[in-house]
Amino acid sequence: MYALIQEFSEYLRIEKRYSPHTVTNYCRDLKRFAAAFPAAKVSALTTAQIRGFLILLRDEGLSASSIARSLSSIKSFFRYLCDDQQLTENPAEILETPRRWRKLPDILSPTDVDKLLSCPDPKTPVGLRDQAMLEVLYATGMRVSELISVKGHSLDLVTGSLRTLGKGAKERIVPIGMVARKVLEDYLLNSRPVLAKRQRVEELFLTGRGKSMTRQGFWKLLKGYVRRSNIKATVSPHTLRHAFATHLLEGGADLRSVQQMLGHADISTTQIYTHILEKRMLEVHDKFHPRAG
Repeated sequence: MYALIQEFSEYLRIEKRYSPHTVTNYCRDLKRFAAAFPAAKVSALTTAQIRGFLILLRDEGLSASSIARSLSSIKSFFRYLCDDQQLTENPAEILETPRRWRKLPDILSPTDVDKLLSCPDPKTPVGLRDQAMLEVLYATGMRVSELISVKGHSLDLVTGSLRTLGKGAKERIVPIGMVARKVLEDYLLNSRPVLAKRQRVEELFLTGRGKSMTRQGFWKLLKGYVRRSNIKATVSPHTLRHAFATHLLEGGADLRSVQQMLGHADISTTQIYTHILEKRMLEVHDKFHPRAG
């Protein structure tokens, strides 16, 4: 089975153009699955055996979200084998993903976001870069992997938008808003040329050595600003993405628009925020319905 998993990983990397991080996650799930059936042929595996594997994961203490991700990897793997005509039947096809509501991380209030975004010192090239990165992340809801991969030519300051490649190399255009736009203009004029050190680098955001910013580098600087801001909530690079979606919905945005801006292929992924819409509907009902009170 391991040879087929390697073949599948190449398919994801070359044909589907998934990121190395995503391919690694798929392979990790599938190798764990293969280890549970060391002597079995893929063509002999049954739906009952796959279901038994998921029960085993549950008994080992894996969370519902981790089990759901493993099932998703397994279903994608068998779907690939069927499409490639290496299998005639898909034993994972009828298995349903365990219904779950993913626990949202701590949500930053608008006040906490303001504290965080005002923490970098815009009078220094690095501080101005950091302010621009944080402003763009909150203004667009981009993933950190998307942020550090944004090319300079993908930014359109005239329309106030930028193009980014999300999961599966799917391109989308996201608005950046007036505040982020002004900070970006300042960064491009007064910070990036200093950081670039006359090097030609396509990526928009650069390190102090003139190289493209990394996930680890961004995570390190974010932790520093969270400490300096004295924010009590647990903050990760994904927190500003959640704050973006939460604050939009609380302000009246519809779920479909937020889905498009987040780059979710399926609106079911965006539905982790449904409780925000439900809360607002209750408030509207209480305020406007003649018999609500």
